[in-house]
Amino acid sequence: MTVSSPPKLSPATGDSEQLLRRRAALNVEDPDHARLRALIIEANLPMAGRLARRYAGRGESHEDLAQVGALGLIKAVDGYDSNRGVPFASYAIPTILGDLRKHFRDTAWAIRVPRAAQELGAQVSEARGRLAQQRGRQPTDRELADDLEVTVAQLVPAVAALDVYRLASLDEPRAGVDSTERLALVGAVDPGYAAVDDYLTLRPLLAALPPRERRILTMRFYGDLTQAQIATQVGLSQMHVSRLLKRSLTQLRAGMLR
Repeated sequence: MTVSSPPKLSPATGDSEQLLRRRAALNVEDPDHARLRALIIEANLPMAGRLARRYAGRGESHEDLAQVGALGLIKAVDGYDSNRGVPFASYAIPTILGDLRKHFRDTAWAIRVPRAAQELGAQVSEARGRLAQQRGRQPTDRELADDLEVTVAQLVPAVAALDVYRLASLDEPRAGVDSTERLALVGAVDPGYAAVDDYLTLRPLLAALPPRERRILTMRFYGDLTQAQIATQVGLSQMHVSRLLKRSLTQLRAGMLR
């Protein structure tokens, strides 16, 4: 018995539901099963492309969006159940749009933020433009929150999330002034580096001092006590405390200069 090849699918002759039913009746190992699958995907790629273009202009390339849409279409073709009597488009469109939204939620953001903040942030952009047009000015946080039926506490993280969707590159020239890169404007020597070196050098020198002198130094430079207050606490005269401080500091300075 000769098995006829599936007809070439085109917008004029291609009935996705009919071909899906034919595929469902075939064994998975049947060569026509894979060919029908490929025909259905090919015929519906324009639909996936149109859905992907809805998300153009949001920082993702058209090629990436088209690929996500195509993968969503493949998922829809593989997951469609022809026995339910639901039109294929009614099942495929939400599946493809869901994958596109998931792509933006999981991979397009420069910094990962909670899903609730992402979704509310998208509503904030639309509401802000609409309210600004209606009122002739930018809406306040309270006005935005009232319009979206959320609290200001819920709105604030969503607004902050919008600022981290796309971060400016450090190699990008500064806008409107000159060609200076952003990195040149934010880079600086951290003064804390020198403090680390001093700490590592000073630590063993302090450990080598007698306990009483370490205590006096601590009260003077960390407790910010006067020599008279220190003398009262350690049971010495103020003059004796002064001599001990001078001796300890001289010893520490000498050790730091070695």
